[in-house]
Amino acid sequence: MMMDSGPTTFALFAAGAAALTTSVVKLKSRLALSRAKHRSLGGHSRLSRRLAGLVSFYAYDESQVFRSDNPPEEIATARHAGFMRLAKLYAERYPQTMRLTAGAKDGISDLQFTDTYRVPFQFRELVQRHLNAPAFVQSSQGVMLTDLDGNRFYDLTGSYGVNLLGYDFYKGSIARAVERAGELGPVLGSYHPVVADNVARLRAISGLDEVSFHMSGTEAVMQAVRLARYHTRRTHLVRFCGAYHGWWGDVQPGIGNPIPARETYTLNEMSEAALRVLRTRRDIACVLINPLQALHPNASPPADSALIDSARSARFDRAAYADWLKELRAVCSQNGIVLIVDDIFVGFRIAPGGTQEYFGVRADMVTYGKTLGGGLPVGVICGRRELMKRYRDDRPLDVCFARGTFNAHPYVMAAMNEFLRHLDTAEAHAMYGGLDALWNARADTLNQRLRERKLPVQVANLSSIWTVIYTEPARYNWMLQFYLRAEGLALSWIGTGRLIFSLNYTDADFAAVADRFVAAAEAMRRDGFWWHDPAATNKSIKRRVLREVLAHRFGRRTERTA
Repeated sequence: MMMDSGPTTFALFAAGAAALTTSVVKLKSRLALSRAKHRSLGGHSRLSRRLAGLVSFYAYDESQVFRSDNPPEEIATARHAGFMRLAKLYAERYPQTMRLTAGAKDGISDLQFTDTYRVPFQFRELVQRHLNAPAFVQSSQGVMLTDLDGNRFYDLTGSYGVNLLGYDFYKGSIARAVERAGELGPVLGSYHPVVADNVARLRAISGLDEVSFHMSGTEAVMQAVRLARYHTRRTHLVRFCGAYHGWWGDVQPGIGNPIPARETYTLNEMSEAALRVLRTRRDIACVLINPLQALHPNASPPADSALIDSARSARFDRAAYADWLKELRAVCSQNGIVLIVDDIFVGFRIAPGGTQEYFGVRADMVTYGKTLGGGLPVGVICGRRELMKRYRDDRPLDVCFARGTFNAHPYVMAAMNEFLRHLDTAEAHAMYGGLDALWNARADTLNQRLRERKLPVQVANLSSIWTVIYTEPARYNWMLQFYLRAEGLALSWIGTGRLIFSLNYTDADFAAVADRFVAAAEAMRRDGFWWHDPAATNKSIKRRVLREVLAHRFGRRTERTA
């Protein structure tokens, strides 16, 4: 028995050493992944979900709503008077539209959600009682929307990015599409002949081999990721902190997803540590890029519901983001990782060839949507031939299935063709010439006017996509959306977080928008909503709100214990 002790001891030692080595390697890999995450909660999806679940709802009463930052009494009084004056204006100006909104809200879950998340939740109850934003419009013309009461608004919603060329263009595209495909009607499964032309044009635009049609951008991204996993035989996708790629689970791993996304890495964009992870891990199938993040890297899409202070930031550096994409492209190529550019929002807005043309980078797959549908719902994938294949020649039962009832709907395909043909016109070529210079100059003009009047607000832009930022610590920046509407500017439910201009805005149209924007900001200042304690900072405001949150959470637990 003693003779066996040597080999046995050696075997145990070897096994222990191997286990230790494996543990060290795993720990090193884990540490590298942790370093590649953004330091914000957005970069730590599990932690953000846990913390979100701990926040209890509480609401300010009418007195607290106007005193949350301990203002002088005359400021609180001015705020209250301004708020009620605005509420009276809404009630008098938008009666039919608000009445229909209130009546329909009970049956439209989407409307309940958007109406709930227009402002920070502490202020929600009073705002919903008096400043419920109308949700219905009657018509569109030029760059204007008209509500049920006949009020006309300059449209800054952009229909979530669909409206690139102006609503009149899309109304015409849809009408012509129905006329062109009307003889076939809604025949599904077979293709209308116009599909062949769409495919040829998309291949030329994307520089990629094959095309797949879907009914939404979310669907297109889902299938692109599935195909990347299928062909690489790897499990994980990489997304970058703050980026939006649709509402499905794997690309929304934090707040908003009922279950955790276990095969998703959320990394810090424009980071060497992120590139190191991509170089060293062998389980990454694909990387998703949303080029809109160039405006606010690693920050979530800005919404006024998060405006508890003035910390929102945005700044577009085209050269720096182009350099990052080129580095990312090189690393993906070296490691067999599929680079997917999600051009659903930005594509066709910044250049006819989208992100690839604008930033000078080539993707393995590109997803398109929104404006490409000519005003109708659509999602598209363009990709390299070897990545688009949905089956294996040598394994007939090993497939990557994806079909949809309404994929390549004849009317959608005909409307898409109207849009794609328009891109080839002299008018479109002229539109894209000097596009950045035009919109940068417009942003600079508005910012100069705001600075001259010492208003604590500026805009940042990626071409015709704008974000409003705030320059002095304040708790009431979310009020600006309501003053803007009163001046005849239509915003989406995220308020001043994103303004989207259609490219048919003339200089005169934009001048009118700038006049109204400045007027709204001046009215908000007069009503005291931008007063702040000179000693206040964004950090001090956040600390105060955090103390409130903890106090209400602790108080509720105490009540349950009692």
